[in-house]
This record gives sequence, structure tokens and C-alpha cells, in this order.
Amino acid sequence: MINLTNIFKVLSDETRMRIIVILMQKELCVCELCEILELPQSKVSRNLSKLRDMNLVTFERREKFIFYSLKLDNKILITIIKDILNDIEEHEILLEDQKKLIDIDKILVQCKY
Repeated sequence: MINLTNIFKVLSDETRMRIIVILMQKELCVCELCEILELPQSKVSRNLSKLRDMNLVTFERREKFIFYSLKLDNKILITIIKDILNDIEEHEILLEDQKKLIDIDKILVQCKY
């Protein structure tokens, strides 16, 4: 039950939910997430830290960048995010994030090594 409660706590925060939906679609570094979310690095990092503490994301250091991806072993969370993505047109901010994600390689090149 704790796991289920934690999932809903995570999803109740807009920034964390946006991060999870984005990471479900693609592995990204912090600066790419900041660009997509249009949020300061400190806020994105703080939320990523909470997601790490809840064991919902994995991370890997590559040179000076840390790349994050969503852990796919939480079936309940993955099912919820897939449902959200299937109806993404209903969620304007998530749809905007998705469009930015598609163009991230054009928008931001500093993270590519």
C-alpha cells in the first residue's frame, strides 16, 4: 500500500508528473529537462532527487552530465503514464512538453557529447 500511496503523491505534484511523463518517452539529462519544462535547474534537480528517493528513476553520469530515465519495473505507474500518453491531447501542458521533447535536439545542443 505504501508503494501505491507514493505513486499518487508523486503524481499529485505537477512538476514531478511532467518529469515522469517526459522520461517515459526518452532518457534526458537535467539541462534538457530544464529546457523542456522551462524551469530552473535547482527545481528540476530537487524533483529528480525525490523521484530517485522513491526509486522511480535511474541515472547515469556521462562526462559532466547526468542522464535520467524512468524505471520500468513499477507496473502501476507505467500503466498510469501510458494512459496519460494515450490521451495526451487532453492535457495541454503535457502536450507542449511532448512537442518540445520532439524538437529537443534542435533546441539544445550543449548536452550532446
